[in-house]
Amino acid sequence: MMSLVAVVFVLAYASIALEHPLKVNKSATALIAAGLMWTLYSFASPLGVHGVSEQLTEKLAETAAIVFFLIGAMTIVEVTDSHGGFEVITSRIKATKLSSLLWVIAFIAFFLSSILDNMTTTIVMVALMKRILKDHKQRLFFAGIIVIAANAGGAWTPIGDVTTTMLWIGGQITTGNIMISLIVPSLVCMIVPVAIASFFLKGDVVPPDQIENCATNTTQFEKNLMFFMGMGGLIFVPIFKAVTHLPPYLGILFSLGVIWLVGEILHRKKTEEEKGHLCLTQALKRIDMASAVFFIGILLAVATMSANGMLPALAGWLDKVIGNQSIIVIIIGLVSAVVDNIPLVAASMGMYPLAQFPTDSFIWEFMAYCAGTGGSILIIGSAAGVAAMGLEKIEFFWYARKIGPLALLGYFAGIVCYIVQYNMMH
Repeated sequence: MMSLVAVVFVLAYASIALEHPLKVNKSATALIAAGLMWTLYSFASPLGVHGVSEQLTEKLAETAAIVFFLIGAMTIVEVTDSHGGFEVITSRIKATKLSSLLWVIAFIAFFLSSILDNMTTTIVMVALMKRILKDHKQRLFFAGIIVIAANAGGAWTPIGDVTTTMLWIGGQITTGNIMISLIVPSLVCMIVPVAIASFFLKGDVVPPDQIENCATNTTQFEKNLMFFMGMGGLIFVPIFKAVTHLPPYLGILFSLGVIWLVGEILHRKKTEEEKGHLCLTQALKRIDMASAVFFIGILLAVATMSANGMLPALAGWLDKVIGNQSIIVIIIGLVSAVVDNIPLVAASMGMYPLAQFPTDSFIWEFMAYCAGTGGSILIIGSAAGVAAMGLEKIEFFWYARKIGPLALLGYFAGIVCYIVQYNMMH
């Protein structure tokens, strides 16, 4: 029965990858897979239905936390966008060539991700690109590079990526050490793909039509206010988590509530017609709920693999068969392109006790890098990739052909950089 659970996961994964040829929405596939996998697991588990239900409740809480965060972040970005807030940035980007723009966007995404997190950064940057580039095919390519840059940027700070945060909270890494150790390898991981891509990327930047590019009924003050409120609200989240130790989704919902209140006060003297699309209630209608539903399905499906012990067993098998820690961690990073890196890192944390591998050991630093950046190789390998996939309707195989090889080169370039750097410093 457990092997049947794995078969369902593989088939679901293949269906998601073949979404466009099959003409079956990936959200439907993910939801069906989650339902089937948990049902099969409940029949086979020695814990019984009650025990599995408790596991499901725990995993649902973890999934809901991510989905609530996604909805909150998407809504804040949408409100900022509806007010023309992103013009505060786009008006200052003067790049006229696509190759130059690529470098600017990549560095913004890289450093923004280190402050926020890779998923939020991707949502913000993809929204930003819609204000800069008219051509959808060009935006797809830029979205792919944004995913690489955001994942690389999130790997070198404790708050930039969920897996790095897990290692930080678990005591495997410290703030100062991880930032010093990984900033250069992470930069290399981003710079190599961008350098290659910019060499082949030709042409001029063509902005969207003016009617599509800005909010026509907002003042400059309103644009500036909502932009800084939106970005401030997103930046507030990691600060809220660090101070209160409460989950990030509560911080994003609190920020959303504050921005909602500010919007209500800002437009209180306007008629309903004048408010129009500026209201947050309208922004909630415009966000991509299909992406949120996909998150629910795919995260619950992966959670089944974690709950039934398959992922910890895989980690143990790798340790027994391969033995070399560096190779194991590299493989974990590559596997994270297929399977969610959160349960993989969680399994690895359980496999290597702190008593044997103390804080800031090679394995934990290397794990933070590989798990954080390996997910860029495939579009569904990271939260940033899934978010971009939903927002720009990126095809799985298009990403695998166009972006995947670049991400893979960056991944291994960063690995070489880290190993050389580690040997020089130790």
